[in-house]
Amino acid sequence: MEQPSDSTHFGFTTVPEAEKAKLVRGVFESVAPRYDLMNDLMSAGVHRLWKNAMVDWLAPRGAIRVLDMAGGTGDIAFRIQDRAPQAHILVADINAAMLGQGRSRAIDQARMAQANMARLDWACMDAEQLCLPDRSVDAYTIAFGIRNVTHIERALAEAFRVLKPGGRFLCLEFSHVTDPALARLYDIYSFQLLPKLGDWVAKDAESYRYLVESIRRFPDQDSFKAMIEAAGFGRVSYRNLSGGIAAMHSGWRI
Repeated sequence: MEQPSDSTHFGFTTVPEAEKAKLVRGVFESVAPRYDLMNDLMSAGVHRLWKNAMVDWLAPRGAIRVLDMAGGTGDIAFRIQDRAPQAHILVADINAAMLGQGRSRAIDQARMAQANMARLDWACMDAEQLCLPDRSVDAYTIAFGIRNVTHIERALAEAFRVLKPGGRFLCLEFSHVTDPALARLYDIYSFQLLPKLGDWVAKDAESYRYLVESIRRFPDQDSFKAMIEAAGFGRVSYRNLSGGIAAMHSGWRI
């Protein structure tokens, strides 16, 4: 059935466009306190390797200015800071609860010491309406967040707008498994085990059911590549991780 023009998907459910951001915010407010623990349990720790691979591909250096969108608990920002201590990183997220978790982690790890204050900042921000000037950042990173925005094409347009010429867009997101046998196993794990795990650890099976459904609704690798190109980016490419369970997409503002 064709989706009404003023509606969008929230997992496998059709909802009014105006309500999606609020529903997504509710999911992440619910899971924020145990988000990192759940990531470890859900991926057997492999998400750490994927994030390392993302920052390896970014290869940050010097005083690079980075917008880490949907930065939540700081996983990508901290990795960038470790690789490039002089980088100025703005961690942005639409969800204040996730940002609160990240700031607390930064303080616990002494990343918010006075010497670092000018290089690691936090802001509550909507990916579709960034409160940043045109051509103001060298790199835009987003990990496991773009599938949750209501209008992906608007988020991509905003990423292009705020990047300097020669700047880079780099996205890590769950994607589509390329091997049929692995895909069947992954479906069983995702739809039968993960909601139970979410109920057991986070006391919230429904939020984790949404997370699984949102992964399945996200465009496949080639379709998302085409969306990035349509936003104006050049030299667009992607790399599959773990057989396509996740994928990294890269593009440049040329």
